[in-house]
Amino acid sequence: MSSKPRTGPPKHANKYAWKPKAGVKINETEVGGRFRPLSEITGVCPKCRDQIEWKRKYGKYKPLSEPAKCQKCTKRAVRQAYHNLCNACAKEHHVCAKCSCRVERIVGRDITEVEAEQKMLQEAISNAREREKRSLLRAMNKGKSEAKEKEQDPTDNPEKAGDLFKAESLEAYAGGATRDDEDEVDSEDEIQVIN
Repeated sequence: MSSKPRTGPPKHANKYAWKPKAGVKINETEVGGRFRPLSEITGVCPKCRDQIEWKRKYGKYKPLSEPAKCQKCTKRAVRQAYHNLCNACAKEHHVCAKCSCRVERIVGRDITEVEAEQKMLQEAISNAREREKRSLLRAMNKGKSEAKEKEQDPTDNPEKAGDLFKAESLEAYAGGATRDDEDEVDSEDEIQVIN
């Protein structure tokens, strides 16, 4: 054998990407399955997010079975794996929840913001007509699948979320749906009066 180390490209390229636990059937009801997907990575810097994504991609990720203890306030409030600080402490000190370094940009949104957006969306859906409800839900499901594709292929430019609705905000959309319903009732009354 030669004592000189090999340099250059590999001898052959893999025909397919490696998958962790390729032969093991995944239970869809367990965490990480189709019905209970892993939670969004939030409260960390971009470098730490990439590390956690790598663990998920290559089968090294181990989700928490119970909340962990925060290193600042010592409460059992850490709900995401590989985080050392709870969301409140990380937000208060403006640091990454995993590496505790001061960063300007934190990845992900706060849980309260997500809950407020969900509440506004539910109100908009409840005020909409059945046809609009179904098209809204279809658009949301399509957006989720496009978001997953976007993570895999960042070169694509999907439509903006604002292109789906004519209104600028969910409140305007919800208010517009109730006014449209009233207009339809008036036009139906006019038709009955004419007949």
